[in-house]
Amino acid sequence: MPTTFRVLVTRRPRYGCRGCESAVVQASAPARIIEGGIPTEALIAQVLVSKYADHLLLYRQAQIYARQEIRLDRSTLADWVGRAAWYLRPLRDWILEELRQAERLFADETTAPVLDPGKGRTKTGQLWAYARDDRPWGGSDPPIVAYVYAPDRKAERPIAHLEGFGGILQTGGYTGYGALARRRQQIRLAFCWAHVRRKFFDLMDSPVATEVLRRIAMLYAIEGEVRGLPPEQRRVIRDERSRPLVADLHQYLEARLRQVSAKSKLGEAIRYTLTRWDGLTRLLNDGRIDLDSNTVERSIRPLALNRKNALFAGSDEGGDNWAVIATLIECCTLNAVNPHEWLTETLTRLAKGHPANSVGELMPWADVG
Repeated sequence: MPTTFRVLVTRRPRYGCRGCESAVVQASAPARIIEGGIPTEALIAQVLVSKYADHLLLYRQAQIYARQEIRLDRSTLADWVGRAAWYLRPLRDWILEELRQAERLFADETTAPVLDPGKGRTKTGQLWAYARDDRPWGGSDPPIVAYVYAPDRKAERPIAHLEGFGGILQTGGYTGYGALARRRQQIRLAFCWAHVRRKFFDLMDSPVATEVLRRIAMLYAIEGEVRGLPPEQRRVIRDERSRPLVADLHQYLEARLRQVSAKSKLGEAIRYTLTRWDGLTRLLNDGRIDLDSNTVERSIRPLALNRKNALFAGSDEGGDNWAVIATLIECCTLNAVNPHEWLTETLTRLAKGHPANSVGELMPWADVG
């Protein structure tokens, strides 16, 4: 059904009594996210979902609304987005704190072009993604993800974002996570076999690369069988079936490394794999660890689609607003919650003064299950 707009009229009569000395009384106006403005929380939710879930730019939304004789300037819509993000930021921060308490996290990052004021060009910011999904080993906690914007990719960023975290961190090959693990000994890094597979997939003309991919495919076949099983059962099966394959692959890579040029692409792919071997094989001793970090990479895709359409964020503040709202919409998606309905209800409750120390009650998964 096409989206339709309705004008909601709130009538607030003023009452007075000739026989009373008290002043004229009038009911308070309904609390709104945009005080004194025209949008309801449902309309603001529609703008947010269209922009961050459906990747529809604000100027395109304005054109769509204009076809229904609703004249809204793009700057007005941007103001609504910023105001909503201000209200929703404590929820994103609560999710990030929840992630810091997890036993295992996934981490990844992607670029976020941002307009650099006064220079007539964009600079490269970063959107960091931290995710928890324990469903592959039967965990009961809801899947969640938090995005955090930063103006750069310095190693100090994940150190600050994950302050207090002490568990398994499953990532790609970014060295900043290594700095984090060295600073906090309780963090153990687990690396991603999908990243290894990509290195060799780009070299399919090589018989060595083809053989490596064949062996990695055997590991993925085993993972398909253990998905959803309890951690200890996953560990036992991997110990019996995956460990011999991994050991043989290690010997094969070491032998091939001595035979290929150190400067060749194949040599680089082999060294990439061998230098991360401890993190790649950590899953053999812990059934909670996955073979790859595709969980968080899937959560990166909506950011990439939005970046492709929007080209850049207007400011660092805009990048942060992007991270806040995208966090909540992706958490709705992960928990099969309608983001428009949830945002409408949540913004309404926030406008009415929902206690700041009880934002956990507002989470998308609060009423799930």
